Amino acid sequence: MSETLTEIMPGTGKPITITDRAAHRVLEILKNEGEGVVLRVSVSGGGCSGFQYGFTLDDTRAADDLVLEKANATVLIDSVSAMYLEGSEIDFVDDLIGSSFKIVNPNATASCGCGTSFAL
Repeated sequence: MSETLTEIMPGTGKPITITDRAAHRVLEILKNEGEGVVLRVSVSGGGCSGFQYGFTLDDTRAADDLVLEKANATVLIDSVSAMYLEGSEIDFVDDLIGSSFKIVNPNATASCGCGTSFAL
């Protein structure tokens, strides 16, 4: 089992974690990017289940961003998205159907087949 970095949202006590696999993949993606570029994970309305996860490269940090750091990899999560991700684990999977970041979200009551959208 891989070790995970845990960051607790202020006032909630519910950690958001990032696995070793996800941190390693973030570093691979960012190795050819400019200084200060990090992975941003977000939640927005849409998708076939109501909400969808977003993964983008970003070089801007907001004062209220949650910052996850592990093995020199940095992941930012805006404060609104962090509420929907409380208790979640950010992982990276590489299997027969492809490779992608995967969020295991205990708050989701349903999700689509591709795993990028969910319902609460």
